[in-house]
Amino acid sequence: MNHIHWYPGHIAKAQRQLKEKLNLVDVIIEVLDARIPYSSWYKNTAELCPNKPRLILMNKADVSDEKFNKSWAKFLNIKTGCKVITTSLSNKSDTNLIISEIINLSKEIMQKRIIKGLLPRPTRTMVIGMPNVGKSSTINRLVKRAKTKTGAKAGVTRQQQWVRINEKVELLDTPGIIPTIQDDQFQALKLACVNSIGENAYDSEFVANELINILIRLYDDEFRKYFNFSANEEISLNSIALKKNWILKNSIPDAKRASLILLSNFRDGKIGKFTLERIEEYDTI
Repeated sequence: MNHIHWYPGHIAKAQRQLKEKLNLVDVIIEVLDARIPYSSWYKNTAELCPNKPRLILMNKADVSDEKFNKSWAKFLNIKTGCKVITTSLSNKSDTNLIISEIINLSKEIMQKRIIKGLLPRPTRTMVIGMPNVGKSSTINRLVKRAKTKTGAKAGVTRQQQWVRINEKVELLDTPGIIPTIQDDQFQALKLACVNSIGENAYDSEFVANELINILIRLYDDEFRKYFNFSANEEISLNSIALKKNWILKNSIPDAKRASLILLSNFRDGKIGKFTLERIEEYDTI
């Protein structure tokens, strides 16, 4: 299997479910992976729920290449017109900034309610994003320990509960999962590298081999240093397995084990802090 498989029926269902949730909120918090800002950015969010302000969080900035975070945030701001904040799960100091931005983005909506003679209420928001970009962790950091649920609202299923963050903001306690539909197999590959695609959709050896190619192109010195390869040595799953002495019967290198460990160590930031995309690849889009 040398490509990423998609399941159109599942994707269509996920889109319907996401739109139903988006209709319930005033402000959308969209979470991206800072290591692949373009590939983890869902281009159709505005079409799914038009006229709703969005706050974009470039999450996992602690395992991305810091020197690219600001330029990617500026690029996304220009492309979407949305405020973009870089965040990381290891640093919760920006939580108050996120809450302040939610309140700021909802000012016009709240003012319209007052003009219509409606009673004031907290801004309703929800966190959306592709799988494993940090949606649930973002929800947890926003609600902190005070998970005071306000109960179901009109038109809300019982499974969807609102959590009061403060007197001005309520958060839907279940994240909206963006279906990872991709027509571009290279973007799909990068989503697989960061674990945003289920492992049943791809072959780990194929994805790991492609990750090796990307890291050699963008971070050759750092990548070689991690696995103790000299400048002249060829890097492959087999050579990594031989270097680590991961050997099967008949002296065959265990490429499968090498692929799984390579992907895991990359995702955890153990190999290094890497960003797999460059703005010049997309600045004409």
